[in-house]
Amino acid sequence: MKERYRVVSLFSGAMGLDIGLDQTNRFELLAAVEVEPSFCETISKNVTAGRVSGSPAVLCRDISELTVDELLETIGVAPGEVDLLVGGPPCQSFSTAGRRKSVQDPRGTLLWDFLRFIEGLQPKFFLMENVRGLVSAALKHRPIAKRPEKGGPPLTAEEEPGSVIRLFADDLQKISGGPYHMDCFEVNAVNYGAPQLRERALFIGNRFNVEVDFPSPTHGSHDVADTPDLFSRSELQPWRTLGDALAGLNSPGDVIMDFSPRKKGFLRMVPPGSNWRSLPDEVQRESMGKAYFARGGRSGWWRRLSFDLPCPTLVTMPNHASTSLCHPTETRALSLREYARIQEFPDDWEFCGTTSQQYAQVGNAVPVRLGRVAGQVIASALDSLAKNGWRAHPTPPERFRVIYIQSHVRTRQWFKAGKTFVRDSSGSSDDTNYAAPVTRKKIKAFGV
Repeated sequence: MKERYRVVSLFSGAMGLDIGLDQTNRFELLAAVEVEPSFCETISKNVTAGRVSGSPAVLCRDISELTVDELLETIGVAPGEVDLLVGGPPCQSFSTAGRRKSVQDPRGTLLWDFLRFIEGLQPKFFLMENVRGLVSAALKHRPIAKRPEKGGPPLTAEEEPGSVIRLFADDLQKISGGPYHMDCFEVNAVNYGAPQLRERALFIGNRFNVEVDFPSPTHGSHDVADTPDLFSRSELQPWRTLGDALAGLNSPGDVIMDFSPRKKGFLRMVPPGSNWRSLPDEVQRESMGKAYFARGGRSGWWRRLSFDLPCPTLVTMPNHASTSLCHPTETRALSLREYARIQEFPDDWEFCGTTSQQYAQVGNAVPVRLGRVAGQVIASALDSLAKNGWRAHPTPPERFRVIYIQSHVRTRQWFKAGKTFVRDSSGSSDDTNYAAPVTRKKIKAFGV
């Protein structure tokens, strides 16, 4: 039996990342730290039920108020004895889904609290997940109207895209117990077998001067014509779909954050696999208000899902008109149990708190599948280092890398040339072919 490596989890949420690591059978969780009481209740309930390997301590604490010494004393280890530190610091200001904000002093953010625990615990490896927007986030935001292409002065170093993560990588070189090399991977969970489109950035770092690589996609579209590219479609399994995720689920369960009667009235007019574009023009105007005149960001309005496609990215509130996740054949929002299936939580995993708190736990979770794939990558690297007596590579990499691995995926087009496209139940319509990705893999190296 292979050795299990010791893990500490920060910002644990509902433990999607931790479940994925656990499913590799290579890791033992020592502690989970989470600030939200309902999330902590979920963690404790499942730990007590034996659904996680080992007996991890559950600390319901604000990470900014928790000291490294307190954590080390709680789990009974010394600096350097933790094999892997994992977590996803909440960084809403980095998301491209909303209005970006200036970071100002990043060393006061949760991102740098994660760095504080890297320095204090001195783990062999760390795994940090976040929104893809973090990769391009700037320390200071320059409004578009004032940028160089609009006649403004050149961007300063702090205004350059990617300056947040460059500073983070630079600080990794300076901490005691370091330096740490870091590789960042921009990935999409659907390309590794998850039944959901979900873009994430995974940062893998270590103190052994090791460059790691994330595996190429294992799943992909078979609807586009074969063309020579990096990932041969003949070797890829088909993307898993919403229908695959919900197969065998006999009941949606009792927890449903459902649509209002008014919203259901509009959604009843939308066929599976379509959205607001299928409504009569006068109904579009009535139901969408000012959003009807917007130029983008409308694909989620009055959206009814299809069993034949991967699920769109789960949101914390599926019953909003503009981000609706309506069941393909029933006029209701996806239930919590269906959410959990899409994120690939075990069927016996229990969630605590109010309905909105439970949806937030699942909607914000890292897809279990990504945790498992990342865990396999890290376990393999740890095995190699253990075999060589934990000797660091003599020459540290000169640069940290950002590796884009086909993270942007478009599964369908809703509207073109005045025509609304709806995927039929057979999944064979020529009008709904998957769009071939323009870029499949790209590596950027940044000096530190």
